[in-house]
Amino acid sequence: MTANDAAITWIDVAPATDVPPGEHRVYEINGRFIAVYHAAGALYAIEDLCTHDGNSLSDGPVEGLEVICPRHGARFCLRTGQALTPPAYEPVTSFPVKINSDRLTVGVPN
Repeated sequence: MTANDAAITWIDVAPATDVPPGEHRVYEINGRFIAVYHAAGALYAIEDLCTHDGNSLSDGPVEGLEVICPRHGARFCLRTGQALTPPAYEPVTSFPVKINSDRLTVGVPN
């Protein structure tokens, strides 16, 4: 266990096959909506909340490793949550994701 592992709790959210390549799903975890994307051969999780206007990001299109806010076109990096274009300037929270015993798990801060 690393220091990072001690700072998060792994939450079992679904079967590993629940998010097929090119798709995404939104899960409510500890009162937060977290979108898990299967893009470019990997799983990524970000809070499903645009930092510009507080609306859902998961209804927006995905291009490569970027999700585009459906309301005003801000782009966010799926890997880091970083805001890439205006009108958003603040990042969204990103979360680690892993497959554990054929289950999709998301790491949330303690």
